[in-house]
Amino acid sequence: MDTSVTTVKLVPNVVGGVFKHSTSTRTLPVIDPSNGEVLANVPMSSKEELNEIVAAAVAAQKEWGKKSVKDRVQVLFKLKSLMEENIAELADVIHKENGKTLGESRGSITRAVECVEFATSLPQIMNNSVLEVSQGVECKVTRTPLGVTAGITPFNFPMMVPLWMVPIAIGCGNAFILKPSEQTPLSAIELAKLLKKAGLPDGLFSVVNGDKEIVDAICDHPDIKAVGFVGSTKVAKIVYQKATAQGKRARCLGGAKNHLVVVPDADPEMTASNVVASVTGCSGQRCMAASVLLAVGEVDHILDKIKEQMSVLVPGKDMGPIINASSKERICGYIDRAEAKGAKVTLDGRQAKSEGDDAGYFMGASVIDHANSEHESAQDEIFGPVLTVIRCDNLDEAIAIENNNPYGNAACIYTNSGETAQYFSDHANVGMVGINIGVPVPREPFPFGGWNDSRFGDGDITGPGAIDFWSATKKITTKWSDKHRKNWMS
Repeated sequence: MDTSVTTVKLVPNVVGGVFKHSTSTRTLPVIDPSNGEVLANVPMSSKEELNEIVAAAVAAQKEWGKKSVKDRVQVLFKLKSLMEENIAELADVIHKENGKTLGESRGSITRAVECVEFATSLPQIMNNSVLEVSQGVECKVTRTPLGVTAGITPFNFPMMVPLWMVPIAIGCGNAFILKPSEQTPLSAIELAKLLKKAGLPDGLFSVVNGDKEIVDAICDHPDIKAVGFVGSTKVAKIVYQKATAQGKRARCLGGAKNHLVVVPDADPEMTASNVVASVTGCSGQRCMAASVLLAVGEVDHILDKIKEQMSVLVPGKDMGPIINASSKERICGYIDRAEAKGAKVTLDGRQAKSEGDDAGYFMGASVIDHANSEHESAQDEIFGPVLTVIRCDNLDEAIAIENNNPYGNAACIYTNSGETAQYFSDHANVGMVGINIGVPVPREPFPFGGWNDSRFGDGDITGPGAIDFWSATKKITTKWSDKHRKNWMS
């Protein structure tokens, strides 16, 4: 394949319902990480192009916001059906631009469909509350749209993460502008096509491609009232500070360093298979991936099973590639430095070859054993299929290590003891806890969200809290004639 930038298509923006090419001369290649081929070029759009998108969104939202929530969610019912009908095609797009296996791609779409399905229930769960607070006096709370809203999303779940935000935001009566990762912009265009086919009026869902310049413009634009973000902690904190400094609502999810605790009474087979899935699923490129295993006491028999199962995974078959060459180099660097500082690399995936095309950015599953909590590999979010093992004498020591890390997305324990599980749940300083589950992502309607440096802004990004974020409450107190009643409010 000829990978020169002059031979591949330019990813469009979506402006007022029109798929429109950017006028920017700055572009980046969208690369298939499984073989290094260029799929397309994505433009780094300008502030002026964002202004055009926002103007169209403002105009479209005025009428959309007047509709009843029941009318608005009809589009979401159709979107759900269209996603289910086109799951193979959508999975193929994710597979190509992100590198996930087809099974992982389909799974991420299924999860996205659940988020859409939850939003279709808005007429039932977003009911206005009314109470007669005194004889003849009524208090009522209604929800109103914010106006134009925006989301900035990462490469690792290019369909699922946008749909954490889009259905609720649109169902609440807002227009929504999506800034996808410049590494995976193709899924956003497919989502725009489906929403248009589902009958969403033009201008209510827009796509703007770009880099830091567009992110800054989104945070600064006075007509964008709320911003959702998912990405690294460093950028999440910056986006949160910039957006809130302009008076916007912001809910920004950052990185993670998820700890799995294994105690001697854990079921060996279930623990091993579950840990392996958590470490290597999506090649470790997800904020809920297992990163550190805290081995409490004598659990070598379980660790041996984990390493055995990880060692037979084949890159290109069982695991997709790393998103790009620099990310693979960065991941391997953590293994290099851990080894240099005395940790033991008991499973080394740095030189692993894929079953297919060796031009891709593949690596194998890796285990760093006998690390300590001060090692980089035990502190930083590696975002790859690497498991760092720290030996602990007791459960309290393991909990102390987990709680000492700055993140707070997830922590899990493997045990057959209800008492041990409860103790861990009570003391783990995280937003999501797993008991014999290595990726404790709550299913709808339960919300997704971490604590500490894994989240900036109050509340969670899915579930009931998302309704609060993407809407405003109006409180109305009403009294008519009090001729026939006398009380303190008369």
